[in-house]
Amino acid sequence: MPKFTRWLAGLAWLLSLLLAALPACAGDEGLEGTQVLRSALAAIGDGPEFPAVPAPVQAVTLPDEWAISRPGFQGTLWYRVALDFDPQKGAAGRADAKGGAAPELQALYIARACSNYEVHLNGQLVASGGRMREPVSHQCSRPQLVNLPAALLVAGRNELDIKLVGHRLAELGSAHRAGGLSALMVGPQAVLAPHHARQTALAVGFAQGGSATLLLMGGFMFVLGYVNRRESQLAYFGALSVGLAIFDARLWLRDLPLSHRLLEFVLLVLLSFITWAAVQFLLRSGGMRLKQADTGLPVQCALVALTLLAAGPERLHALALFWYAVFAAEIAAAAALLLRRPRSADARWTTTLLLAGAALAVLAAATAGFASTEDLPALLASTGLPLVVLFVGLRLVMQHGRARREAEASRAQLEQSKAQLEHRVREATQEIERNMRQVADLKVEQVAERERKRIAADLHDDLGAKLLTIVHTSESDRISTLAREALEEMRLSVRGLTGRPVRLADAMGDWRAETVSRLAQAGIEGEWQSPDEAPQMLSSRAYVQTTRILREATSNIIKHSGASHCSVSCATADGDFQLIIQDNGDGIAQQDVDSRLDKGHGLASMKNRAKQLQGQCLVESGPGYGTVIRLTLPLDRATSPS
Repeated sequence: MPKFTRWLAGLAWLLSLLLAALPACAGDEGLEGTQVLRSALAAIGDGPEFPAVPAPVQAVTLPDEWAISRPGFQGTLWYRVALDFDPQKGAAGRADAKGGAAPELQALYIARACSNYEVHLNGQLVASGGRMREPVSHQCSRPQLVNLPAALLVAGRNELDIKLVGHRLAELGSAHRAGGLSALMVGPQAVLAPHHARQTALAVGFAQGGSATLLLMGGFMFVLGYVNRRESQLAYFGALSVGLAIFDARLWLRDLPLSHRLLEFVLLVLLSFITWAAVQFLLRSGGMRLKQADTGLPVQCALVALTLLAAGPERLHALALFWYAVFAAEIAAAAALLLRRPRSADARWTTTLLLAGAALAVLAAATAGFASTEDLPALLASTGLPLVVLFVGLRLVMQHGRARREAEASRAQLEQSKAQLEHRVREATQEIERNMRQVADLKVEQVAERERKRIAADLHDDLGAKLLTIVHTSESDRISTLAREALEEMRLSVRGLTGRPVRLADAMGDWRAETVSRLAQAGIEGEWQSPDEAPQMLSSRAYVQTTRILREATSNIIKHSGASHCSVSCATADGDFQLIIQDNGDGIAQQDVDSRLDKGHGLASMKNRAKQLQGQCLVESGPGYGTVIRLTLPLDRATSPS
């Protein structure tokens, strides 16, 4: 329940942020001292000025949406608006040189001019939005403020001409980018400038900030998911965020080196890639990997491009509507699968929130139509989904960070448990050795046997169970491996404590399997030679100590020798068991051998273990000639109980 509450709080915060923009989108009527112009004369022409009188002129009402008023038209259209100006009305009160009051600077505010415009006042060019020929500058999503020079304004009637170049709906993927002109607002520049700044911040600032944030967050999430392959949904969410950032860049990039036909083609193909990422993100969030999606979604991206090329620009809008329906159905199907079997409660709420954001954007886009940047549906269509995606991305980052912290805490706890277990093993081993010495001194074999069995049972039932639990429950491969090694060492100690003798042939078989396997894993060629028949028996203590000597020698070869070949030979002769380990590594200088023996390295431990069994361990080595370790144990000692 607390998670659900936090989700609702986040969603409420997001909605409040969008609704906070509602007062700024209330419309134009409330601006003091301004007039809204809603009627104009329209004439087709591409000349430097409003077409001459013989050209057909049509009275239109603003806003004029080309997809409705003149379907199929694209090119250049002139609008002429009559502007009445009274120099004395609305004066700022600043005295001129003659003691009069200078009129305020007037300005023209255009909520939407799609795709680009020029403004002429009384036949003089006063403003231009950029390129008027292909590739045309894109001004559809950007409100415009044009200062009207006082020197060009005359008392009484003024002619305000707007030259507009736009595109027909059939060649566009969205009606919002079709040609058209919104209502015009004229008034003091001091009044219109703050209004223009607010609308620019909403229409352009939000888009720029959202695109930059989505791009940075998407790149981070993609790298995070790519590095952690088990969290592949993060990589797909990163691709989704980067795709949306690029897709939304069209809202504020004005001058692109692409014609509108090529731009529409690129946007629709990009939308297919965004759908690919969205569907895979939803599926992977639920732990699902469908072969149909893995192969079908890339094929769909290629199919979108091919169908657009085959249909041509005249049918792009109709084909885009078809693909929009396909994309929406695929995302809805993936969301339905995820909601049926989410991997976690967070996955369910993530899906619900994404679907709500997508539905909000689609509904807003459907109701916006030719809406200007001041209409709330247009604002929701351009900013709603990116904000929802950003919110979900932040949630995913928080979840990943929490999971990492929990994993680190678990790892630290396991490391601590491992250290405690190792300490207890060492203590138990020391206790075993003390007890064994006491038993040997007092010749009380029965007491020693009973004590060994007790300690072995304690180790097996207590430490063994805990180590086995760590092996099967740890999420860290490294900790699981360390626990498994400690478990094997403990089992060896338990085997030595039980006192059961081992057939020499069986012992050599165990040693051969372990040694050859370890050498092979390290990339060292291993060779083993041992007699086929060995009826002698080894005491449990001799078996354990010999196993540890062999392990220590093998570890030294793997870690320090640099050898590529190692041979191990076993033999019985004159009542002794002989084990010879030889490698072709770098070797050790004699003084280094003596130094390591003095400092208590692994060589010293091997010699001490052999000495405890009344045997000897000799080390022969030289730089460049490899190392030979010769272990000799008297079988009469090794086979007697200890």
